[in-house]
Amino acid sequence: MKRFIVEREIPEVGQRSISEMREIAGRSNDALAQLAPRVQWQESFIAADKTFCVYLAEDEEAIHEHSRISGIPLVRITEIRKLSDPTMGPRKR
Repeated sequence: MKRFIVEREIPEVGQRSISEMREIAGRSNDALAQLAPRVQWQESFIAADKTFCVYLAEDEEAIHEHSRISGIPLVRITEIRKLSDPTMGPRKR
């Protein structure tokens, strides 16, 4: 499975209530159940009008299919090639 960042534009998503967010997540989970094991949702980062979601998927087409089934629009899919964190850099003493 490859790892992807999926950018979505959802107006005022950062101001939505917990029940509205649950409804969106429920639509996503229903689509994921139909597509399993081709695509998995790991987590999402929510901004004012966008979400940035981390998915594991066979390919980009599986993510496009998830979007079509769930009705949750997507703007961009970017494959994650490598990971980095602060421990990779030299430590100053």
